[in-house]
Amino acid sequence: MPTDSPRPETTSRPARKRLLRAAADLFYNEGLAATGIDTITRRAGVAKQSLYNNFASKEELVAAYIEARHDEWLALHAERAARAESPADRVLAIFDAYQDHAEAAYRRGFRGCGLLNAAAELVADHPGRAAVRRHKEEVDALLGQALALLLPDDPARAATLVPHLTYLLEGAMARAGLDGTGARVAEARAIAARLLATA
Repeated sequence: MPTDSPRPETTSRPARKRLLRAAADLFYNEGLAATGIDTITRRAGVAKQSLYNNFASKEELVAAYIEARHDEWLALHAERAARAESPADRVLAIFDAYQDHAEAAYRRGFRGCGLLNAAAELVADHPGRAAVRRHKEEVDALLGQALALLLPDDPARAATLVPHLTYLLEGAMARAGLDGTGARVAEARAIAARLLATA
């Protein structure tokens, strides 16, 4: 979750929300492995026992972080999709939601997809990687649904376009993470728009 404040959380929030917000900021900016429990509880402004009262382990906190980032993106997408006026706009709403994520106020700048960054630190059979995979599969499904509306008479073409747009989007996010801005996602959106115009 993006944040622009490095200070400890205020005590007005319930401990679980404060812990998750602090962990999200630290996991995104510092990495999962580099972020210890003490750092998280200090940032959240709670006692260490509060963490274990809310999460059984750091691993469970990581899982909650992954789920929260997924939910955050879904909310951005739902807002963009609600404004879509055509099937093509529904496809492009997915790119818009990713750009919204890239342009959020991150404390130390945009570093790419937080879910893929997290997955890169986890061992191959870690449940967190499966959760990230499910997120990406849901994005594929959203693309597929929008493309099915755009090309109702050509389902094979719609299905073929899904991986093309997925790779375009993921490549743009990787480059955007290196650049620190959402400009690459905007470029990818323009490429997608041209592709859809000839679909």
